[in-house]
Amino acid sequence: MIRIRVLVVDDHRIFAESLAAALASEPDIDVAAAGSGPAALRCLERAAAEGRRIDVMLVDADLGAGGTGIGGTGGTANGGAVVNGVAGAGGPVQMPVARAVPDNGEVMTPVDGISLVAGVRAGQPSVRTVVLAEKDDPGRAALALQAGASGWVAKDCSLQRLLAVMRGVLRDETHLPAALLTGVLRELTAARKHRTESERLVESLTPREREVLRCMVAGLGRKAVAERLFLSPHTVRTHMQNVLGKLGVHSTLAAVALARRAGVGPVALAPRVITSTG
Repeated sequence: MIRIRVLVVDDHRIFAESLAAALASEPDIDVAAAGSGPAALRCLERAAAEGRRIDVMLVDADLGAGGTGIGGTGGTANGGAVVNGVAGAGGPVQMPVARAVPDNGEVMTPVDGISLVAGVRAGQPSVRTVVLAEKDDPGRAALALQAGASGWVAKDCSLQRLLAVMRGVLRDETHLPAALLTGVLRELTAARKHRTESERLVESLTPREREVLRCMVAGLGRKAVAERLFLSPHTVRTHMQNVLGKLGVHSTLAAVALARRAGVGPVALAPRVITSTG
């Protein structure tokens, strides 16, 4: 039996644990949960390093919007947890739940759901992502598809519907609720009209500022960008301020949205080598 490895990413603990438990009852599914974007990235890295890559990632559309993470408030508590998978030939399969705590102890910048989708698409393109939403939103659904999501599903859908979508995206299908199709197509058409202006603004950036923008699209915080580009955090802050100014926006999220319209992709998030003890 081919097993499907699933990662649930949601900062509402009760929902994440309940969904993980429901999925784990399926005979061919192993499941883990993460309470924040950084925690999800750590879990993906660890799974890849251990030779058992995640197949499907289920991401909360409102990730990082203020919920209490699985790892504690804001998803920053130390420690780890495990959601047991289904018993196989070698006993229960266990997949680690990563925590959003960098090695140096600094709390990482929260990553919103769509930025997480884009970053994972760039770093681990074999992972299929499905966005879980509390309400239908054609605009955000279109952004999710542009970021690389394979599906958009209502959180109140049945387990059987979610399973059907998960199995479908693994066959390279794209799944959207029928009620969203017209709105999403309209949004994608409008996005093409805005793309030319967005491209013009992005072209005004220096090569270094474009590098910083791609890091922002990947959801990296200032310190992570500094380490990646071998710059000081102060220099990165200056570059980020220049990027916002030249793009005519006032927030990182707005800059990322404009970058996506211009076709700017995230930097590849290369997996780190993770060693285990014991």
